[in-house]
Amino acid sequence: MDTTALMTVASFLALVPATIYVLRPREARDLGFWAVTCVALAGPLGWSLVQFSGEWHAGFSSNLWLIITSCMILFALLSASTSHGWRLAPLLLPYLLLLGGLAVVWGQAPEHLMIGVAPDLWLRFHIFFSLGAYSLLTLAAVSGLAVFLHERALKRKTRPTFNSLLPSVMDGEVLELRMLGAAESVLGLGILTGMATLYVETGHAMEFDHKTLFSLLTFGIVAGLLVMRTRTGVRGRQSARYVLLAYLLLTLGFPGVKFVTDVLIG
Repeated sequence: MDTTALMTVASFLALVPATIYVLRPREARDLGFWAVTCVALAGPLGWSLVQFSGEWHAGFSSNLWLIITSCMILFALLSASTSHGWRLAPLLLPYLLLLGGLAVVWGQAPEHLMIGVAPDLWLRFHIFFSLGAYSLLTLAAVSGLAVFLHERALKRKTRPTFNSLLPSVMDGEVLELRMLGAAESVLGLGILTGMATLYVETGHAMEFDHKTLFSLLTFGIVAGLLVMRTRTGVRGRQSARYVLLAYLLLTLGFPGVKFVTDVLIG
């Protein structure tokens, strides 16, 4: 097993303790929570720093590890800056562990390198904003899912033990709205820097490929949802459905397209 494969497995294993730990009932962020969170962050972050310290890899597995790293950074910041953001962990960490498993399975898939040693300035900005937007929308989707699970339980008049680990309906909606607003702004910057990059490379500002189409659809849905929340007060399960739809579309446009081009087509 080569060094890259070992680092990939080690990064995956770093996510396991946190995923198990956060599924245990607790009322506060204790030392154990921060310990496993730091380990879960250190693994993917170390992998990303090593992999992207020189040449820029653009394969499916590399993209998944960047997503995991970005989501863990945002989750750690959210956990430190809010009183209830840490409660997203029982939904977020198993999902990131699943992405890590996919990255391990497809880690040997062919990857191509960006032209040159590193992308130019506009492309750097585009990658940064696109990754940030996807990670913010991931947290918004997880917040919406938490709200959805709570309201479904209320409708069925049940009290699942798992739901007690999640933020309340009110806290989940606050997190969802904050993450949505941030994701919309960053996604807009990602689209604009993508247009700038394309214009520098080809002289055309827009190219309607799958990634662009899904990004624009996501931007429109999130914008519409933010307007509806302000004017009509739409929230709860209905709002969560729109958030999850927007996340599905961006997933199809970001890692989805990478999976098709790098893994299925090769």
